[in-house]
Amino acid sequence: MKYKKLTQEQIIISLDRLTRFKYTKEKYFRVFTDIILSNLIEPKLKKSELLAMDANEIKNIAEEIFNNSLNKNSNNYVINQKLKEYENSVFVNDDYTQRLLSNKINYYDAVDLAEGNLPVNLKWLKSLKEDWEQKVAREEHCLKFPIEKVILVEGLTEEILLPAFSKYLGFDFYRKGIQVIGAGGKNQVVKMYYKLIEELKVPVFLLLDRDAEENIRQIKPKLREIDKIHLVSCGEFEDLLPKSLIIKTLNSHFVNFTTVTDNDLADDLPEVKNLENIFKTKGLHEFKKADFAKLVRDNITENSDISDEIADIVKEISDSNKTLDTKICSC
Repeated sequence: MKYKKLTQEQIIISLDRLTRFKYTKEKYFRVFTDIILSNLIEPKLKKSELLAMDANEIKNIAEEIFNNSLNKNSNNYVINQKLKEYENSVFVNDDYTQRLLSNKINYYDAVDLAEGNLPVNLKWLKSLKEDWEQKVAREEHCLKFPIEKVILVEGLTEEILLPAFSKYLGFDFYRKGIQVIGAGGKNQVVKMYYKLIEELKVPVFLLLDRDAEENIRQIKPKLREIDKIHLVSCGEFEDLLPKSLIIKTLNSHFVNFTTVTDNDLADDLPEVKNLENIFKTKGLHEFKKADFAKLVRDNITENSDISDEIADIVKEISDSNKTLDTKICSC
């Protein structure tokens, strides 16, 4: 077998992709085949050929290329075992994936190449080498991993703002092992939930807009006992934002351009419609939910910025986490 060595950048990218919160089979197969396709010289393999190969063959080729690209050759596979245990605790993995997980990738030495401002999953990987108690390390160093719960939301507004509101209230998603996933819109929620329950062992908390009754009807027959649905009381997530926070956000961002008052937010209109009208009538750029959510996030500074329902949602998530911890401790 003839191959060229991975660059340091390729090694770090591989480590990053192997430890992201993604379905185990998908990420391991992708990383191993990427290593082979980009670095194996002889025999030259096509992706179609890799798809037909046994998992052990793919693993062995990628493992050899990866390990021989390092200047060190450790026989310490503690990280590998921890990663395997973790992936199997979070995801439903078949026999093919188990073979990919049973690898001898030299994480022990490779992780030392990752330095500087690292993504949180690589910080977590370094903590595995240090043999820290995982939940303690996650709490003390805000590592997010290991993941213990998924929150499925409809769009980017919730994905951006829910962790920010929760953090202000003292429940930091990163410290508690919570992953927020946006479905990409109301019409994608059911499809995403079906996919998640096929792949995940951890609980899923669904946060849905008021008009999602049809989605709930489709979800309920497959709703697991460990999962929960919260339907917002009115409209969509933007309607849960206090008007004072919306006004403060707009006036802070457009301080030298325009001023927004209570009169600009009609009580009988959804807040998204109000915002679209404000942006249009005051000659602002096009209103975009995600951009506005990021502005709101930066203006959460006091208790009045959080509505009662948002506080209740955070409490629901927090309480369900406590229940989960109790079950784990009693096992």
